[in-house]
Amino acid sequence: MAQSHLSELDAVQECVQEFAGFARDPAPLLVAQYERIAREEMQALPFYHATMPIVAECTLFEGQWLGCVLTPWMLSVVVLPGPDQLWPVRSSSDRLALQLPCGNMTFMVGELPETGQLLACSLMSPLDPHLGAGEGRALVSSTLKMLLSLPVLQGAGGVDLGRRRLFGARRGQPA
Repeated sequence: MAQSHLSELDAVQECVQEFAGFARDPAPLLVAQYERIAREEMQALPFYHATMPIVAECTLFEGQWLGCVLTPWMLSVVVLPGPDQLWPVRSSSDRLALQLPCGNMTFMVGELPETGQLLACSLMSPLDPHLGAGEGRALVSSTLKMLLSLPVLQGAGGVDLGRRRLFGARRGQPA
């Protein structure tokens, strides 16, 4: 009986554990960690894109850091806790669906040694071998902008309903 009570207590303590958010942009920390991972673990892999830089950009979105990370082996969207945020510690590989302006995305809980847990959604892994370094850098910025963009709704026949409503409202028609 005492043994089961202890295991329940351990389970409750694990659920209560939290970690604090980042007061500043975590992109430099992400770059440093992925550079170390590249040096120590990834360079020998056959899909490693040796000329691709490691780039990370993050922006605050609804109190969380939303970012895009490019490495020589992947392009991913990441979410980390923002300033004054407390995130519960989750099991690695748990999946969470998040609604972003661009639509719903499913993220997996991951962990890096220095930043702790983060949510990650792989967009490209491995990278296209024909992707150039400049294109990769541009892809990071473009992806982050796309994540924060509202989707364009398409009506029958490819008509953009958002634009139709906008122009209808300008002519005095109901939106």
